[in-house]
Amino acid sequence: MNNNFKSGFVALIGRPNVGKSTLMNQLIGQKIAITSKKPQTTRNKIQTVYTCDEGQIVFLDTPGIHKAKNKLGEYMVNVAEKTLKEVDVILWLVEPDTFIGAGERHIAEQLQKIDVPVILVINKTDTVKKEDVLLFIDTYRKLMDFDEIIPASALRGQNTDMVVDEIFKYLPEGPMYYDEDTITDQPMRQIVAELIREKALHALNDEIPHGIAVTIESMKKRPNGKLYDIEATIVCERDSHKGIIIGKKGAMLKKIGTNARYEIEQQLETKVNLQLWVKVRKDWRDSELLMKNYGYMEEKD
Repeated sequence: MNNNFKSGFVALIGRPNVGKSTLMNQLIGQKIAITSKKPQTTRNKIQTVYTCDEGQIVFLDTPGIHKAKNKLGEYMVNVAEKTLKEVDVILWLVEPDTFIGAGERHIAEQLQKIDVPVILVINKTDTVKKEDVLLFIDTYRKLMDFDEIIPASALRGQNTDMVVDEIFKYLPEGPMYYDEDTITDQPMRQIVAELIREKALHALNDEIPHGIAVTIESMKKRPNGKLYDIEATIVCERDSHKGIIIGKKGAMLKKIGTNARYEIEQQLETKVNLQLWVKVRKDWRDSELLMKNYGYMEEKD
């Protein structure tokens, strides 16, 4: 390990769907955070770890900061805002635009109260004209005083190495928090549950996904070690949703299961026998007890 080894915690923030999880997966080089075009994809803080000769960055991919509509929303916003006070650097992802909406202004207000270096990443620059990028940089520069502004494309991997370089510039010298081969602190059961939820988000229409959670009922390795048996339940809020998730003759549930099994096998590097059930729990997003059961409650200090 070099003598000037740097390490620290970096919060990835931004409105829902700006590409935070895509950037995280790109930097880590492995899929940990689930991605989807639907808001509220990331619900808990997901820690992933980037280690190189220069140092170690522990990324916290927080839920999107937004105005909360229910207890789940409040929980997500609290997690995100609390994280900001506990990190060494904040990485704020935004879309390339000259219009800055109320959501972005709300985030800027939160950031101005905190004494932590903020690096702005204008993501998805592969979707706009090159000459317009300077306009977007100029627009955001007027919003607040950023330590750095980097135009990038997480999806294409453009300028993502520059993001890492800039983070190291602001990190203190410090220890290696995790072994160098650690990629995440997520328990495997949680990763499996999230992958199933991701496949359900991709397959279902817009109304349902917010109201689903996934619980792993059991996850056992067979004695020969060549196969995992996983039983999981998709929880939804209405009987009508249950019908849609199962689909005609079980076709939708089968599709979700097949897609999820493929990804889980990649993660576990072994064959998987996946069985999915669907249960209705009315208004679980407003029940503290059910949210706790599904892994969405804060630890008390």
